[in-house]
Amino acid sequence: MPFARLRSLLVFVAVSVACLRAAGPIDPPQGGVLVLVGGGQGERLLRWPFFEAELQERFAGRDLTIRNLCDDGDTPGYRDHSGRNSPFAFPGAEKYYHLSKAKDFWGSGHAGSGFAQSPDQWLNGLKADILIACFGYAESFKGADGLPAFKAELAGWLDHTAQQKYNGKAAPQVVLVAPTPLDPATAPQGPAGAAAVNANIALYAQAIREAAATRGLLLVDSLGRLPQAFAGEEKIPGRDMIAAVAYKDWYWEKLFKVPNGVHVFGRRNKPFGPDNFPAELKKLDELVLIRDRAIWSVAKQVDFDVAAADAKTTPLPPVKTNYSASNTKNGSPNYLPGAEAVQALSVPAGYKIELFASEEQFPDLANPVRLTFDNRGRLWVATMPSYPQWRPGDAKPDDKILILEDTNGDGKADKQTIFARGLHLPLSFEFSPEGVYVPQSSHLMLYRDTDGDGRADRAVVVLSGFDDHDTHHAIHAFRSDPSGAFYMGEGTFLHSHVETAYGVERSTNGGFFRYSPQRKQLERTARLSIPNPWGIAFDAFGQDFFADTSDPNLRWMSPATLKVPFGEFAPLPPNLVPKAQMVRPTAGLEFVSSRHFPDDVQGDILINNTIGFLGTKQHAVAEDGTGFKLTFRQNLLQSKDGNFRPVSMEFAPDGSLYVADWHNVLIGHMQHSARDPLRDHTHGRIYRLTYPGRPLVTPPVIAGAPVDTLFANLTLPEDRARSRTRLELRGRPAAEVLDGLQRWLPTLKADDARLEHHQLEGLWVSWGLDRVDVPLLRKLLQAKDHRVRAAAVRVLRYNTAAVSDHASLLMRSAGDAHGRVRLEAVNAATWLGKDLALAVLAEARRQPEDAWLKPVFAAAETYQNGGSVQAPEAPKAVTTLTGDAKRLFEVGAEVYRREAHCITCHQADGLGLPAAQFPPIAKSEWVTGSPERLIRIALHGLMGPIEVNGVKYPGQVPMTAFKGLSDQELAGVLTYVRNSFGNQATPITPAQVAKERDATKAQEGFLNPADLLKQFPHGR
Repeated sequence: MPFARLRSLLVFVAVSVACLRAAGPIDPPQGGVLVLVGGGQGERLLRWPFFEAELQERFAGRDLTIRNLCDDGDTPGYRDHSGRNSPFAFPGAEKYYHLSKAKDFWGSGHAGSGFAQSPDQWLNGLKADILIACFGYAESFKGADGLPAFKAELAGWLDHTAQQKYNGKAAPQVVLVAPTPLDPATAPQGPAGAAAVNANIALYAQAIREAAATRGLLLVDSLGRLPQAFAGEEKIPGRDMIAAVAYKDWYWEKLFKVPNGVHVFGRRNKPFGPDNFPAELKKLDELVLIRDRAIWSVAKQVDFDVAAADAKTTPLPPVKTNYSASNTKNGSPNYLPGAEAVQALSVPAGYKIELFASEEQFPDLANPVRLTFDNRGRLWVATMPSYPQWRPGDAKPDDKILILEDTNGDGKADKQTIFARGLHLPLSFEFSPEGVYVPQSSHLMLYRDTDGDGRADRAVVVLSGFDDHDTHHAIHAFRSDPSGAFYMGEGTFLHSHVETAYGVERSTNGGFFRYSPQRKQLERTARLSIPNPWGIAFDAFGQDFFADTSDPNLRWMSPATLKVPFGEFAPLPPNLVPKAQMVRPTAGLEFVSSRHFPDDVQGDILINNTIGFLGTKQHAVAEDGTGFKLTFRQNLLQSKDGNFRPVSMEFAPDGSLYVADWHNVLIGHMQHSARDPLRDHTHGRIYRLTYPGRPLVTPPVIAGAPVDTLFANLTLPEDRARSRTRLELRGRPAAEVLDGLQRWLPTLKADDARLEHHQLEGLWVSWGLDRVDVPLLRKLLQAKDHRVRAAAVRVLRYNTAAVSDHASLLMRSAGDAHGRVRLEAVNAATWLGKDLALAVLAEARRQPEDAWLKPVFAAAETYQNGGSVQAPEAPKAVTTLTGDAKRLFEVGAEVYRREAHCITCHQADGLGLPAAQFPPIAKSEWVTGSPERLIRIALHGLMGPIEVNGVKYPGQVPMTAFKGLSDQELAGVLTYVRNSFGNQATPITPAQVAKERDATKAQEGFLNPADLLKQFPHGR
């Protein structure tokens, strides 16, 4: 970024430094430790290194250690963390919060799980001398009503802090920072909206001033007068100092907000975490301290060799693989060349599969995770060879977003452009007229190509506070809705708290965010008790569907989009996948919409699977009352190559289907160590599926096309052609597009069977410009087609400010004859206030409620009346066991149901998922037979061909080793499965587990079924 622009971007930083100097000033001791605590405004200083750079230069020679512990949404008493068992910052802070007691499938809706350091543990470890506290912004959105509670909470934290001696000598000096207001000229909600926000910020800033004055604390007050002490001294820190601080901050962020913390200190720490993460944290701490020394050297203008110091840090221990060479059908370290891998793929009669690109020609195509086509017909691919996370001591990650082109039309890529590089785990991305949105750690970033060379030359952080406690659960599967706002999936375990200009969006343990680039507004659209939704798709009428990924389910999202209080959950919509076709884990969804494919498959939904069944399943979609139902059609794609891992797919402008293959011998975030040496970081393929018996689609002209041409595109049959056209229109001048809309609408033929859908496309265009066509909206709210009416209600939901009588329109839709329209009306009303929500709900309930509507309407009523919806309790396990055996059985029932434990693969009924090669444990000799054999399987895992209940399984899918469980937990869960699902066998005791654990402590990798049967045959 040009240094000439720094002053305009760093008003807050400059004022903060000035106030610090004028208010006291602070006088840190030699070797002093300054620590920032608080919310998002303090967190920004971690990304803007100028604050620390200024202090380091002003106190050159003091060798200051400056650390930033701020995070979005943090308050004096509430500092939620996914790896801690309590969200509270200090003992007694819980009295300031009355949190929901609701629980999801994985546990509390609020508390995390693990042994991550508490705020006080961090401060004690750092030996903090001075605390710079940045509170008040997130809290200010509670308005005047929340002010007394904030004052009490701030006082409670100050009282607690005054009693601490973090440096071992005395209580820390505290500097209070008043929150900074929004800039009315640039605030997304406009000057009037910003004024309302700033009025509340002023109230909370005044509370901070009063606390500082009462307690004699230093104050940084950017709302007050700019101190004269700073006047005329607008010195920008030196480039070398800024670079040194930024370098250190990058490493510090990886230590303080360690990615993949679920393995480092969370609920997935065992069995593999203790093998490598303690050493990695130690090394990372050493690397941060070395960069402190580099900062001090710059301040003193002396040389310091960072590389030489790095070379002396603690070496990391080697990690052994648990890969089993006894079965290569689910992955082999001997990778097939691309030409041979194609031969391992099978498709139904009439289809053809070809290799479009591979790492052989494009080495940067390593571990592709997301693909999509732009308006020019170019294929964009996100790669992340740094998965599952960067390792301390390695070079900085260099994940990329690539643009691949077929310039000669032969169906194969022949040109590559690197749009962005130096990324770390770009789990997804989405286009918008202003650039490309990409997740990066806890940030949502916008990358822009300002000179048109296909390479990003600008990058800004749009929002922060997203959690990456589990790196493949972090925001992902981006997918734009018809307006261009994009949905982002988020998995369980994560606790995200995102500060925005509209308020703080808080959520824990799974669901979906929706970000509107037009309004720069984030919404927690659906909060669901689901594992990890790696797949979102919209049908032709804007209805959204999602995959659970870790579970085999595919669901309709709309029933889960009512407004839900923080800590609560929406009702979980039913699974749509037929039982016999349930596979897991899935990644990627796409509707079939291509004239190149057969007529009878149009509207089908496709879902990928990456373990066991390696390929793409295809299901027909049909109406089912308010909702939908699926019927299995065929396996569209399947591979015999165990390294084939399809994770993303999309129809191209020519109507062919492209599939991204992650391509890895190992897959799964828990089955193998994060540092398993066989995790591949170099392979990746893109395949192209065609139907040669039908012509390819002529790609429509989109990029640069006249507006009238673009509107004509909106009548094309292909969903993707229309969505790319809407993207193009969003980038044109609004007046030009709206004029074009009015010219186009009268040209539509009244006898066209798709007339109302064409009109809906026009409505979506105006919505995407944030200039909704209200007359057209009113018209479509009364369309003949219930699918159009439902879509129109969704548009109304997000445009009530532009429709003065939106309340009466929602009431009318609540009385609609079709349940889907009523559902949309109720969902919309829950976001608009209690009185309207209850009135709309009452109107909707005047008609019968089918199975889709009942749970949603019941939850809406409960939440609007301030109640809590408890997740259904798991059926109580019943047993004839008594005494200690019964107690073990009950422990085991809980262990069985834990996420990523037994229930994930073997299911709640013990019947497994045969289509995904997960065998049943119900009435199985493998379960009820030899206790020693079963214990060993649970301790070390299992892989290889196996016969269960007379059915032979190829054994491509490994059973995870659970030696990280305690002897009691293992004994409990084995006792449970031996006495459930129709099984009846002797209990297993902790002593038996301990004996087998000791006898097999030298075992490395998975056990083999054949070897086990030789040692422990059935019937013995």
